[in-house]
Amino acid sequence: MPLTSRRLRAALLATASVTLVAATLPAPEPLGIGDRLFPHLGNPGYDVLAYDISFTYKGSNTKPLDAVTTIDARTTTPLDRINLDFARGTVRSVEVNGLEAEFATAGEDLVVDAPAPLPGGAPVRITVRHTSDPTGNKANGGWVPTADGLAMANQADAAHRVFPGNDHPADKAYFTFRVTAPKEFTVVAGGLPAGRRHRAGATTWTYRTEHPMATELAQVSIGRSAVLRRTGPHGLPVRDVVPAADREKLEPWLKKTPAQLAWMEKQVGPYPFETYGLLVADTETGFELETQTLSLFERSLFTGTGYPEWYVDSVMVHELAHQWFGDSVSPRSWSDLWLNEGHATWYEARYAEEHAKKPLERRMREAYARSDTWRAAGGPPARPDVPTPDHKISLFRPVVYDGSALILYALREEIGEAAFDRLERTWVRAYRDESANTRQFTTLASTIAGRDLTAFFDGWLYGKKTPPMPGHPDWRTEAPRKAAAAHSPARAPKPE
Repeated sequence: MPLTSRRLRAALLATASVTLVAATLPAPEPLGIGDRLFPHLGNPGYDVLAYDISFTYKGSNTKPLDAVTTIDARTTTPLDRINLDFARGTVRSVEVNGLEAEFATAGEDLVVDAPAPLPGGAPVRITVRHTSDPTGNKANGGWVPTADGLAMANQADAAHRVFPGNDHPADKAYFTFRVTAPKEFTVVAGGLPAGRRHRAGATTWTYRTEHPMATELAQVSIGRSAVLRRTGPHGLPVRDVVPAADREKLEPWLKKTPAQLAWMEKQVGPYPFETYGLLVADTETGFELETQTLSLFERSLFTGTGYPEWYVDSVMVHELAHQWFGDSVSPRSWSDLWLNEGHATWYEARYAEEHAKKPLERRMREAYARSDTWRAAGGPPARPDVPTPDHKISLFRPVVYDGSALILYALREEIGEAAFDRLERTWVRAYRDESANTRQFTTLASTIAGRDLTAFFDGWLYGKKTPPMPGHPDWRTEAPRKAAAAHSPARAPKPE
């Protein structure tokens, strides 16, 4: 119940001593885990193990959904108050371990007073009954209205505009989604189907992940959709979700996925999840997004005439590569974003080289020429500038795309192809289902190379100027020009 509930008011009025004690309690305040780029994102004191999230969609993508979010967590320190990230919804009630709890909001935090102190290392279940509002500033992310329903785009800090939780990729958890919608709608979410129930003109769809997931990677699609199924390498179930009217038009693109999966497995090893597929949404976002096991794509990418086939193929591979780099191995902090986007861009470029004769070296030389401009505009790759408060996805700048793939090219030139390939495979195997940081990557690279690469990485990751390219002493950077435009996650530069 809210902190201003009748119960609390009655208690405060009961005796003067109670009033005095209540007055000394600290006011609710937003907390964070110390992320340099998002200081109020995530919350200290607990580790989320699992989310069970129920949505009730009544057929309109402009009206709030009724929702219940249940969080199973374990405290890491003693707590008498729990902060959850949550905004853009109405909280109706909160329970902690089955007992009604008082709550308030502070900034974009839902602050919950535990009914009794929680010791460190204790299991805790938090149940929040709330609404989930698909309206609001589209640039801030969260629910994305489509022509026939809704989808999610939660990167980087927008999951808490959909459901309460610990909205930071350092705290991954298992997810169960239960979505009730009118029977004419199809619901698909990340993970695998775990049941379907029909009742009174509506269907409840349940999906469950088999691997932990960062909140920013959650995906739920509600629409008049067709679900197309095929088989990937080693019997992997591949399912695509598309507007029902477009299933035949999109099939020439969708049928490419199994071969792209096989190509990525050849580069870095087995696909890390239980399923994969494309969610093609009839909406305009300006980006594609690597939501776990079900990557989000704009319909216009495939149906428009502005992009050549090789380019669309490479964008598909970009999002697929993220399933290893960014999803299975998530960033420990948002300053580690270069590991996500640099790797996805690297394999996108490698694929274009092998399948469309687009030379990787030429692309990297062009990136090298622009690198100082990108660094001046957005900061070094591993120490990016803070995104603008009103447009958080401005974090996704050219320096974290081609500017970070350039680091991987330089590293391969520095340590050789054999060591580089071993590093890539070892990285995704060693940190599968975990969150990892830049220091862990550079330490692993030094171990595999058999020598200390600290000086190499210091310049490439943190320098204001781009270091000389190993093996290419003739490469030159251009003088920094006017700040380059930001990229949204994750659309590669439009080809000329």
